[in-house]
Amino acid sequence: MFVIAHLSDVHIGATPEAVSRTEAVMRYLDALPGELDAVLVTGDIADHGRAEEYETAAKLLASRHAVLIGPGNHDVRAEFRRVLLGDQGERSTRPVNQVLRTPNAIYAMCDSSIPGEDAGRLDDETLGWLGGVLAGSGGLPVFVAFHHPPVQLHGPAIDGIRLHETGRLEALLAEHPNVPAVLVGHAHTAAVTTFAGRPLLVGGGVVSTLTWPWEGGVTFDDCIDYALPPLIAFHVFDENAGRVTTHYRVVP
Repeated sequence: MFVIAHLSDVHIGATPEAVSRTEAVMRYLDALPGELDAVLVTGDIADHGRAEEYETAAKLLASRHAVLIGPGNHDVRAEFRRVLLGDQGERSTRPVNQVLRTPNAIYAMCDSSIPGEDAGRLDDETLGWLGGVLAGSGGLPVFVAFHHPPVQLHGPAIDGIRLHETGRLEALLAEHPNVPAVLVGHAHTAAVTTFAGRPLLVGGGVVSTLTWPWEGGVTFDDCIDYALPPLIAFHVFDENAGRVTTHYRVVP
């Protein structure tokens, strides 16, 4: 077995506490006595997409573990590339798609953001890129990650800005049984459901938690709770069974 840490929605620049909450999470992960195969951060790294927010995030998200960071709807592709990825010459607004390969698995971080919009979509370039990663996986498990959930989670504030046009992604996953799970963020809550016959695992929010209609959270104004502690997930992959088990943890 091996273990993946999954966090999301740090939103550096959103609140003064965003930095200290992210620090607490990364300090917790670095202090673990065991090893992690990877740390995946599924988007909304900066709250406003500013260079100084990414400069802070780059320092905060550094770890003794391998880290793969993807963009969300609050991120700005050009600054994300330049500051977080260190590509000083690249000012492109093309999707920021990245892959991390470890001896145990492949992690495909897709860019589901649409510049200037809150909802998500995987465009032709991204789906083609993902298809290439899956085709070249050599039988290793491939964990597919992006920001926007591709299904309804039954919270009005998030469901309207989820991932749209999911049919081609479903068809692509159907061709590749070595995808044990799909990992997303955006919802600022811990959730587990299915998509394309695979587990869909939603990482909790670091900067805040969203409450849901049965808790009184209907609009963004009344569902954002900044007092609840940061929430992260540990995904444990049993290579013999081909099964993912998820443990959620709050970080005080």
